[in-house]
Amino acid sequence: MFDAIQAAPPDAILGLSEAFRTDANPAKVNLTVGVYKDESGQTPILETVKAAEAKLLAGEGSKGYLPIEGSAKFCDLTQKLFFGADHEVVASQRAATFQTPGGTGALRVAADFVHQNFPSASIWCSTPTWPNHPKVFQAAGVRVQNYPYFEAGCHGVNLDAMLATIREIPTGDIVCLHACCHNPTGADPSAEQWKQIADAVYERGLLPFLDFAYLGFGDGIEPDRSALMEFARPGVELLMASSYSKNFGLYSERVGALSVVTPTADSARTVASQVKATIRTNYSNPPSHGAAIVAEILADSELREQWNGELADMRERINGMRGLFTRTMAYRLPDRDFSFIERQRGMFSYSGLTAQQVDTLKEKYSIYIVRDGRINVAGINSSNVVPLCDAISSVLNGE
Repeated sequence: MFDAIQAAPPDAILGLSEAFRTDANPAKVNLTVGVYKDESGQTPILETVKAAEAKLLAGEGSKGYLPIEGSAKFCDLTQKLFFGADHEVVASQRAATFQTPGGTGALRVAADFVHQNFPSASIWCSTPTWPNHPKVFQAAGVRVQNYPYFEAGCHGVNLDAMLATIREIPTGDIVCLHACCHNPTGADPSAEQWKQIADAVYERGLLPFLDFAYLGFGDGIEPDRSALMEFARPGVELLMASSYSKNFGLYSERVGALSVVTPTADSARTVASQVKATIRTNYSNPPSHGAAIVAEILADSELREQWNGELADMRERINGMRGLFTRTMAYRLPDRDFSFIERQRGMFSYSGLTAQQVDTLKEKYSIYIVRDGRINVAGINSSNVVPLCDAISSVLNGE
């Protein structure tokens, strides 16, 4: 039976990482996979994470299963971090939150829930979106359609086209939105534009599904919540997948959450029963360690303040690299405008490089970029920015 199986194509991003690992060029640069890198090119463990782990190790008394929904402490703190401790959604208890194996796990649980309870609904994703979005949703049996989002000419959001499509989506469908730090483009709507988008979604009778993977990586926790605050209106419904991979550096621990906001506390309990049934037939219950780290930090005032500082350091380094790259390219190619790199937010930017130019950078300079031109800005540092910009300038000049 197994001999008849055909090999699956390699993942477009993870496959590049494998090629990077085997590249013998000592000057190679990896701007592909979405993980934070510090100035030395490493993905660090936060000091607050180390401190929390030490406390957990000293006090740990059991390796028993967590409940299906995960750690109650973690879920409570997740709601308060994303919505705010005093927000109406939290106070009314009309949200149900579930600990999941990473943000991807949250997306899949939500997709299974949608397929089981709203079998005729489609999920609409931005063009472009994170490549795994449609794969996860389709694997759960949900139809995926697309709405326009990015305009290459201005390297920003095409709000008019986006709103025009949203206003034509069938009532009862789901709209997947990147809450901040859009992956792969780095282009986010403004606070006023988010209000227009939320108005259009609710006027059309659609269910918003916010993918919130980068809280704190844009401009800070409060400004990064502007999209969620526009959608979290009294009595409305929404889905939110959140991740702690980036803002806590817990990539390998796979810490995420799914939050379902319903009209009332009673409906939240009913929905929770269905989501738990979905989880039970998937992974049964989540792993404990990563969520325990997050809960320990968020519940401890000193650790939380220290974490805010570490998060700010990561955000400021990324934004600093955006500025450095922009200035360096402006010096080499004064006739080309790269200021959009500095305006965008999060780890990613659409560079505007073509697939052929990306291939040339890889083959000639050992610079690895996803073929759609997406770059991980966090992979840039003061040591590689000059050779990187030199190589890009040469390629753009056709040299």
